[in-house]
Amino acid sequence: MKAADVAFASPALLRLIEGTGLIGTWGWSFASNEQFWSAGLYRILGFRPGGVRASYALLRDLAHREDREALETAAEIVQGGSIRDRTFRILRPDGSPRTLSCRGEVYHDPDGRPRAACGLVLDVTDRSLLTALQAAERRRRRRIFERTRSFMFTLSVDGVFGFPEELFDLTGLPPGEVADDAFVTICPEEREHWRGLSIVARTAGLAHASTPLAPLAGGGSARFRVVTVPVRDEGGVIREWSSITLPVGASGFDVADAALRGLEQAVRGPHLRAARAILGWSVADLAAASGLTIHTVRQTEEDAERVVPRIRHIAVAALRRGGVRFAYLDDGTVAVART
Repeated sequence: MKAADVAFASPALLRLIEGTGLIGTWGWSFASNEQFWSAGLYRILGFRPGGVRASYALLRDLAHREDREALETAAEIVQGGSIRDRTFRILRPDGSPRTLSCRGEVYHDPDGRPRAACGLVLDVTDRSLLTALQAAERRRRRRIFERTRSFMFTLSVDGVFGFPEELFDLTGLPPGEVADDAFVTICPEEREHWRGLSIVARTAGLAHASTPLAPLAGGGSARFRVVTVPVRDEGGVIREWSSITLPVGASGFDVADAALRGLEQAVRGPHLRAARAILGWSVADLAAASGLTIHTVRQTEEDAERVVPRIRHIAVAALRRGGVRFAYLDDGTVAVART
């Protein structure tokens, strides 16, 4: 597991990781040089929360001497305007070693000047513990499937499906047969109809919803709602497709990972403004709730080209915490409502 893996992890997995003290966050405003460490990051680095002044230079100084030179200096981040995902070792003040995985993002002004940065730090020293947490998350998803028959799957840009065990349990189809043709998971009388619509939508790069009839392992069939979204990289290029499958009429469940990234890329400026209106928030209120600047919030609501997906995710997460729900409808539109 890396820091990038938990950037869009499910709330349940994040709570598990936070509960073990393995995750922390940081922020840095370049103009004022004001820096922030979460209590979790202080603990990861071996300090009492608030016991020292938050400083990227201090974090870099803690890095093992063999790893330190590979890390950007503070000046390189501020002047160069970028920070790469890294995994490196540190020595805490008490001499104990830890291995950290870090994900960072630099934000820019409209003229392109670096303005601020933030990041996520994951303590990956005890990989067996992280593996156990991931296993616990898989068990949670399994319980959801057993209760609701809901699950997620992926599709690569090369056309390779990544199906979970739950699909095979649901349909009774062997993995080999599904590997030959993923659409055998749809009843024969509807198979070509949904195959055609899927190909058209993916060729156009569009998110789409379908309601195919699927065979069931115990006999009979049932209709499911499948929402498929493109997951794009920072340059807007589709990296993969992610799908969420639920029985028609069922309520949703926690969406995470690629599916969450794809769904939130469909949330645009008007949806953010509508969400603020529902909550009675001003731009300043959303900025305060998300930790973004007022200028960045405005850029995000105007769908400025330089707004990276990570910024949109932060804004959407803040609105969700405030009590707003974003739902993807069958016609491809995004609905905004109070939870």
